[in-house]
Formats: sequence, C-alpha cells, structure tokens
Amino acid sequence: MYDPTVARLTYRALLGRRRALILGALPLLLIVISVIVRALVGADDQTASDLLGGLALATMVPIIGVIAGTGAIGPEIDDGSVVYLLSKPVKRPTIIFTKLIVAIAVTMVFSALPTLIAGLILNGNGQQIAVAYTVAALVSSIAYAALFLLLGTVSRHAVVFGLVYALVWEALFGSLVAGAKTLSVQQWSLAVAHKVAGGDLVTSDVSLPTATVLLVVVTVLATWYAGQKLRSLTLAGEE
Repeated sequence: MYDPTVARLTYRALLGRRRALILGALPLLLIVISVIVRALVGADDQTASDLLGGLALATMVPIIGVIAGTGAIGPEIDDGSVVYLLSKPVKRPTIIFTKLIVAIAVTMVFSALPTLIAGLILNGNGQQIAVAYTVAALVSSIAYAALFLLLGTVSRHAVVFGLVYALVWEALFGSLVAGAKTLSVQQWSLAVAHKVAGGDLVTSDVSLPTATVLLVVVTVLATWYAGQKLRSLTLAGEE
C-alpha cells in the first residue's frame, strides 16, 4: 500500500522551495506571536489556550492541510503529469494511500511541531495545554490531509475551495455556529485535546466517542473516494 517512488516524488513536489516557504510562514508567525505574547503577558494558561486554539488549531492547521493535501496530487492532475504516474504498474489505491501518508506527514511537521513549541513558549505546558493542542493538531492533520487530498482529486480549484473551507467553515462557522460545530474537524480534535488536558481550559462541543468515530469515518471515506476518482480518471485517459 506504500510506494517509495511515489512518496519521493510527492515529497519533492510539496517541499520545493516556493511551497516550503509558504508552508513555513504560518508556523513562524505563530512562534513569533507566542514570543511577543509571553513577553507582554507572561505565562498565562488561558491566554495560551486561546492563542493555540484560535490561531494554531482553527487557522494554521487547516491551511497547512489545504497546501499539503491538495498539493500532493492537484498539480499533477492540472498539468497532466498524473498520466505518466498512472501508466506505471502501481495500484491506484497505493498511489492515493502513499500520497495521503506524505500529506499527513508534512501537515504534522508544519503544524503539530510549531504548536508544541508555541505552547511551551506561552506557558511551559502548564495544565498540559501545549501537549493537548499538539495532539489535537496531530489528529486533525490526518483528517484534513484526507479531505483535501480528495478535494485535489475531484476539483481543479481545490486550493480555493479548501481555503474557503478552512477560513470560513472551520475558523468562523466551526467556532461560532452551534450546529456547524458538530461537523467541524477542529471540534473533533478539540474533543481529543480535552481528554488529554482535562479541566475546562480546552473544551469541545462534541463528545470524545462521537469525535473519534467521525474522524475515522471521514478519513477512511475520503481516502476511499479519492481512490475511486483516480481510477475513473485513469479510465478516461485510456479511452
């Protein structure tokens, strides 16, 4: 289910100079803001939770997921180079699964690690806040990568749609509108973070069992459907 050659090509595409700069911009901004806040406010648990929840989990993680998930396959479909990949004796589910693993790894590195660093800067992991939000970033990275990989497979405007989802649905509706919170990856990952941290600083509107089931279902279904779309794309090319 994992092809090293496909993985190497995907890593090369995602971590090229221009894309790597884009991927690194938000994590750097988060760390800089964390240093400034710590200098101005000191080690405050509530401030740390608000900043990690509002900037890191609600904004940075989904945007990085968009870049990594859509970038893992979208450009190859746009420029037609995916035809060369599909002509190789590699099973279509293997291609999707390999690209998913790469997208997850890139999303985790550029989101979870900066979240941990920012949390340690803000309050030294007081009340397990840094670790809790890091775990949330790791968990949400999996679902975001799967969703945006699917989006990159089905649409030529995947980046635009992905950013709309990340900035409008997750950052706005997913945080403010009660009904939308149940269908928010952010809220699902917050349920996991709440379990890690305990207490009331990290909260979620979704229970942990529900969040766990939804995270697994969304990831599996998105990956499966992306494989189906890639198979239909292959058949169209052969015809």
